[in-house]
Amino acid sequence: MSLKTDDPNYFAHQYNDSLRDRKKIRILDSTLREGEQHPGVSFSNKQRIQIAWMLDSFGVDQIEISPVVSEDHFEATKVIMKQGLKADIVAHVRAIKSDVDRALDCDTEWVATYMGISDIHLVSKLRISREEAKIRALEVVDYIKSHGLKSRFTMEDASRTEPEFLITMCKEMNQKGIERISIPDTVGIMRPRGMYNLVKLVYDQIDTSKTSIDVHCHNDVGLALANALSGCDAGADQIHTTIDGLGERTGIPSLAETAVVLNLIYKSDNNFRLHMLKDLSRTISDYTKIPIHESKPLVGDSSYKHKAGTHLAAILRNPAAYEIIEPKVVGNRRKIVFGELSGKNGSAYLLSLLGLDSTKENSESLARGLKELRMGDILELFLDEKLERKILNEDYMKNSKEQENVKS
Repeated sequence: MSLKTDDPNYFAHQYNDSLRDRKKIRILDSTLREGEQHPGVSFSNKQRIQIAWMLDSFGVDQIEISPVVSEDHFEATKVIMKQGLKADIVAHVRAIKSDVDRALDCDTEWVATYMGISDIHLVSKLRISREEAKIRALEVVDYIKSHGLKSRFTMEDASRTEPEFLITMCKEMNQKGIERISIPDTVGIMRPRGMYNLVKLVYDQIDTSKTSIDVHCHNDVGLALANALSGCDAGADQIHTTIDGLGERTGIPSLAETAVVLNLIYKSDNNFRLHMLKDLSRTISDYTKIPIHESKPLVGDSSYKHKAGTHLAAILRNPAAYEIIEPKVVGNRRKIVFGELSGKNGSAYLLSLLGLDSTKENSESLARGLKELRMGDILELFLDEKLERKILNEDYMKNSKEQENVKS
């Protein structure tokens, strides 16, 4: 039977409404700010500058860094500002005039301020009233605008803020001409439908021709990317990420997963250089000494590793049977695993690679032998383009087809 369409993902895109709902969704990467809040992570200035260059080459829209953390961060921010990168460099500071002054000393064009506005943050952290918080925030915004800067205001802990107060704060920022408002799920409490409702509430109450919306979602229960995407469905147009999802506690959405979802599933026209994703992940792992989990989507070693016999049989004919995007697109490689689960198809391919006769009898005999060894996985091989061409030209495919005919 032949495929009904050249795109194996065609019907999935129909269910997703990928084309009907198509819109540009941007990425702000916060590896140099949120990422350094991950326990045990601290980059040198040379590393920060290299990471900024790599992120810019990859194609993120904004890169966030905080000049107020330390003197090193301040110096790194100043140097990165002078690199002439295409991405906006966003100086992230508290909603305090002295912090804004520090950003101004870096010659920034973008400054992002934040303030906790939930009752628990106002009472337990800032120890001020709602009215005092509003006055402080608006004074800082006026100060930023008096210096001609572009700005984003983050409504920290928005997901636990009383809705009326949240709307009041967002409207005030909107009227002040703030370019972007960030709606964070600071403690990762939201489910996707809840994040949609939260962002839609804000989106419907502000003039979005003046102010756009970011989403900053934490991954405490594993819903960060799902929540961020739901926020975009509700009207946000920028997601905050870090490389490998590093960040406070369990972090925020991973750059790799977010970029591929936007490109492949949301059909967002971002021009990301997706082939850099594996290298970005490896670079961060080298700098932080945090291993890349082998099951990490897209960039992990197991992301394109195929083991079960029925999977192998399909992969050897057409990798799209179990892969929605080719490994080389994200800088990864395909592997096949031989062992007790290989079955006769995997065994036939292994015999072919060894230059042996991959008949039905030999393949079934090898498959039985692998199972009887009871050693689990025995051998892993990269399956690159050269090997794929080898498969198509050798006896394996012919013998495999003959086995199918006999069975039918």
